[in-house]
Amino acid sequence: MNFFKRWLRFTLIFILVTSVFSQKKDDLNVVDKVKSYPKEIILNHNILVEGYFQFIDSLVLKYDSITPYILTEHLLVRHNPWILDTLQNTDYYRMKARDSFVYNQKKMIVLPQGNTIKFPDSKTAESLQKVFNKTTVDINIPEFKLRIYQDSVKLFECLVRVGRNEKKYLEMSGREEDLRTRTGAGMIVGYNKNPRYANPANNHNYKVTRRDDDKVTLVPQIPFIETELNGIRYGQLIHPTTNPETLGKAYSNGCIGIKEADAWVIYYYAPIKTKINIRYDLKVIDANGEVKILKDIYGYQ
Repeated sequence: MNFFKRWLRFTLIFILVTSVFSQKKDDLNVVDKVKSYPKEIILNHNILVEGYFQFIDSLVLKYDSITPYILTEHLLVRHNPWILDTLQNTDYYRMKARDSFVYNQKKMIVLPQGNTIKFPDSKTAESLQKVFNKTTVDINIPEFKLRIYQDSVKLFECLVRVGRNEKKYLEMSGREEDLRTRTGAGMIVGYNKNPRYANPANNHNYKVTRRDDDKVTLVPQIPFIETELNGIRYGQLIHPTTNPETLGKAYSNGCIGIKEADAWVIYYYAPIKTKINIRYDLKVIDANGEVKILKDIYGYQ
């Protein structure tokens, strides 16, 4: 009997020690997993605009499974603001102001060799995600303004162009369309990172564009942003124009046109599911706090 008791005591102690050791080993594995993603990476070669999204997507794919949060390109770029600055500076007109003519924006270096891309820690990633969740894109058509808010705090503002006040047959849709930009509340529902440039009137693709300075360049690679309003996808995009002289005017076929540099900001400030409100308010408050009545460009009132 004493032998049996000693055996039973030894067995229980062995099971307990083994269990504790196993638990500690599992804890170490968890710690190792959290520590296994890098705090930063150093670029060992130049990344051009044409390969930018492929590179960023590859980083997200490689490290998302080992970061303690859901890694996205938006988190990565917002944590590395120099990337957004560099993307903005591929704008043709910004380069022109520096006495540099850019024929093919896709061949510009956007992530230079030797630069560092840092990964956010869990606390920073959570904070950035909360910012995204509280972000709203607001567009007032007769004011020709797009604003980005975090709650009630304005983060960004830019000039836009909107749809013309006319109806026209568009080969792209195969019917006559009201070209006025539609109003409504909804969200960002998609992106086209390598968009097709086409004339909606005849549905013909074009590879080159004539700039405001009358010079011809290849079309740039900048994301087009797809919207949904009142539960309907009208095909009404937010996208860059290569002719910023048209901003502040009713000029487009219904889409919202913006500067090339501004397009990058909107893209990285407004991930998919970001709320958007497109309105038609003629009464606004100007910078001096005074009421201003805007021109009724669509004749609604």
